[in-house]
Amino acid sequence: MPEVWIQLAELTGIDELRRTTRDEPDYDVLMTYRLGILTEHDLTMSTVAEVLAEIKPLDGAPDFLDELRSRHQVLLLSDTFEQYAGAMMPHLGMPTIFCHRLIVENDRIVNYELRIPDHKRRTVEAMQGLNFHVTAGGDSFNDLSMLNAADAASLFHAPQQIIDDNPHLASFQEFGDFLAWIDAL
Repeated sequence: MPEVWIQLAELTGIDELRRTTRDEPDYDVLMTYRLGILTEHDLTMSTVAEVLAEIKPLDGAPDFLDELRSRHQVLLLSDTFEQYAGAMMPHLGMPTIFCHRLIVENDRIVNYELRIPDHKRRTVEAMQGLNFHVTAGGDSFNDLSMLNAADAASLFHAPQQIIDDNPHLASFQEFGDFLAWIDAL
C-alpha cells in the first residue's frame, strides 16, 4: 500500500507529514512528531479516514500477494495502525496483519499504542521458536531488526541509502523478481 502519511500530506497540503520510517529510524520520535503536526493543524481521525478511503494498493500488489499466498503462508508485520489497516486490507484480500493501535478521543488522534516494542523482530523470533522458516521483506529503517533476525531477508522498494547501508541484504524493485527470489529459497 502507498504510505498513508504521504497521502495525507498530499490531501492536506501539509508537507511535514511526508516524513516516514524511510527517513526517521526512531519510530517513537517519528510518531511524536506526527501527532504534533496533527494537533497543530487540527486534523481529526475523520480527515484521516477520508484519506484512507482514497488509498489504493501499489500497482501489482494484490496480484503479488495472491500469488505469494498460493505458494506460501503470508503474515504482514506493519507499523501501521488497526484503524488504517481495517480500511486498506480489503484491497489486498484481507491478509493477516499484525500492527499497532491509535488512541482516538473525540475524533482526535491523541496517542498510539505499540503492539509490543520491536514487534516485527519479536514476531520473527517467535515464529522461528515454533520451527517456522521465516523469509522477510521490508523497505525502511523500522524493518531492519526484523530482516536481520529472519532466516532469509530482502529489501523491496527501499530507499538507496538503506540499500547502501545494508549490502548483506538482497534488494528488489519489481514484484516478479522478489517472488522469484522467495521461490528460489
